[in-house]
Amino acid sequence: MKIVIRGTVQGVGFRPAVYRTAVSLGLRGTVCNNGSNVTIEVDDGDAFLEAFLRDLPPLARIESVEKTPSDIDPSIKGFSIIESDAGDMEGSSIPADTAVCSRCLGDMRSGRRKGYPFTTCTDCGPRFTLLRSLPYDRGRTAMDSFPMCQTCGGEYADPGDRRFHHQTVCCPRCGPGYRLLDKDGQEIQCDDPIGSFAEHLRKGDIGIAKSWGGMHICCILSRTAHLREWYRRPNKPFAVMVRDIASAKRYCEPTPEEERMLLSPHRPIVLVRKKDSEVSEALSPSLDNVGVFLPYTGMQHLLFDRLGEDALIMTSANVPGEPMILDDRDILGLGADVYLLHNQEIVNRADDSVLRAFGKDPFYIRKSRGAIPSYYEFPAEYDAVAVGAQESLAGAVASRGRIYPTQHIGNGEGIGVPEYLEEAVRFQMSLVDCEPQVIAEDLHPAYMNRPLARRLAEEFGAEVVDIQHHHAHVVSLMVDRGNLEHLTALALDGTGHGDDGAAWGGEVMSCGYTGYERLAHLEYIPLLGGQKALSDIRRLRLAIDMLNGEESDTGFSDSETAVLSKLAGRSIGTSSLGRVLDALSYSLGVCDRRTYDGEPAMKLEPLLARGRLVDGFETYTENGIIRTAHLFSGIEKRPDKADAAYSVVWNILSEMVDSASERADSDGEGCIGITGGVSYDVPIVRMAKELAEKHGKRLIWHTRVPNGDGGISTGQVAAALRRP
Repeated sequence: MKIVIRGTVQGVGFRPAVYRTAVSLGLRGTVCNNGSNVTIEVDDGDAFLEAFLRDLPPLARIESVEKTPSDIDPSIKGFSIIESDAGDMEGSSIPADTAVCSRCLGDMRSGRRKGYPFTTCTDCGPRFTLLRSLPYDRGRTAMDSFPMCQTCGGEYADPGDRRFHHQTVCCPRCGPGYRLLDKDGQEIQCDDPIGSFAEHLRKGDIGIAKSWGGMHICCILSRTAHLREWYRRPNKPFAVMVRDIASAKRYCEPTPEEERMLLSPHRPIVLVRKKDSEVSEALSPSLDNVGVFLPYTGMQHLLFDRLGEDALIMTSANVPGEPMILDDRDILGLGADVYLLHNQEIVNRADDSVLRAFGKDPFYIRKSRGAIPSYYEFPAEYDAVAVGAQESLAGAVASRGRIYPTQHIGNGEGIGVPEYLEEAVRFQMSLVDCEPQVIAEDLHPAYMNRPLARRLAEEFGAEVVDIQHHHAHVVSLMVDRGNLEHLTALALDGTGHGDDGAAWGGEVMSCGYTGYERLAHLEYIPLLGGQKALSDIRRLRLAIDMLNGEESDTGFSDSETAVLSKLAGRSIGTSSLGRVLDALSYSLGVCDRRTYDGEPAMKLEPLLARGRLVDGFETYTENGIIRTAHLFSGIEKRPDKADAAYSVVWNILSEMVDSASERADSDGEGCIGITGGVSYDVPIVRMAKELAEKHGKRLIWHTRVPNGDGGISTGQVAAALRRP
């Protein structure tokens, strides 16, 4: 029988597992990695499949099994693994990086790999971040520079060894290694670079450690204030790597579902409710949660073994706004005290994935290491590429009925980000053999990724299509929830270029793939001074006071107020719920200036979480416009800030859900959706869910595609594939 198996079959020990099963049954035949599948020829296919499917490799996922009769060459005496064939990439499932397994951790603590941080096996280790091309063989990875020693070669060739045909097998004699550098880039001679690095951290130094897919800035928690000053990051939260789950519980209170996410093989950063302590508050000022994650590389485990601490700040090593640095020479420019670097090339950079739980479901804030590569099924007759939006940027590649998002890229205005986007998109295209007939981009005329769309279109003779930002958000949710054909949804975020040139972000939209209807939106608020109003959020409250015809107490001088008043009539209007939350945060004394993306709304979330509905904040809809400005009149005088915040947001959402539910009723649909960056705010999603249920509707939300702009490219490419 000839058996063709598709799925996650690259880089997961699939062929060795096939070999062991066939040999254990005394079968004759061959197994070959064929690019997008594994092809097996065996003299008793039914017996083989019955045994093999009972004991798959841990990281393998089977999507399809095709069986056809086949004659085995009589000259074949046993079973063998034969050389890989690039084949075609149809249905390719690309391997993702997976945390080092418990057996390899054991190997690092005794035996010939004791203390060796690059110890992995077929069940674990880096895959995507080392991969140059498929099929997944050593010569197509960053390990091609490290020939196996005789002992590792023996393991590679031994069917009884779990490193049998493991492409990145290595040891201290033949594999990559770490070295320690001082602030001037001079090597520090030592027998144990990881141990010496730990000693520097323990003394309070700021270090940078090279890992899988990138590098981290590291320091002990007692040096948080020093790190904030050094890194010029006064308020933005830092992620914390903890030794284990018990250590995590010293700083936060994970739910059982959050524990499951933390312990998953991909080891994402998970936002967890923090404990009330000075240490936790320093990590995420004025927020209810803190981002925590567990070690996933051998180096990180060994570092904790030597450190004597149970937690470290670990944040991506980059100039703020720019991509993570990969080059060992460039990283010295950050000016850390000490550097722990290795000589294994990072082929594909990948930031740590970030998510938070909503009940049992994950909201992906950043989908990257461990969660990418992945794909969404989306039937289509041709190929397409999407270049995403501007912030929280990711691209997407569609080929042969699947959408493959790229890893998280960054903010499009940052130096090097457009180039990184192009690199990531082209790599995904090469892996799945994508030849696009259409290129999708955001409607905004000034986004930095539009030149890439033009270059790709010219190169492939493809059509370029503009997809409105919030339409793409809703379509991404439609793809996420099983390729719905139509959905009425709340599209809630900070900004997106609208058809009328305004900055949208508080929209009720009825969407199919080929078009949408804007049913209702929040009242336009002038953005006084344009982009400046996004950071100096006093301007939002001043604009609202102008709409209400009220005096404003926002700290501007009379002359400044006069200038800003003249700008009001010429300023772009915004219907963004994100901007309403910013103004609310300012008005209630929570945050007076945005120093990082989402800061005012994030700091408002604790109030929303504990507030209750009170009278005096009712609103109304007029010709599809949901009024918001009047809700701010005298709000700072309300006795309970949490109740005021909750009631403003509840009443706005109530009008939006009313509009969405009315359309869903007329369309005979039992659900409405919520999408966009604001839908990361768990209290807001809970409110929307409760309001939808009052209308007899089920609220649906994201579980696979990022809620925010990281999911825009998925919506863009799906809309482009279904264009008329």
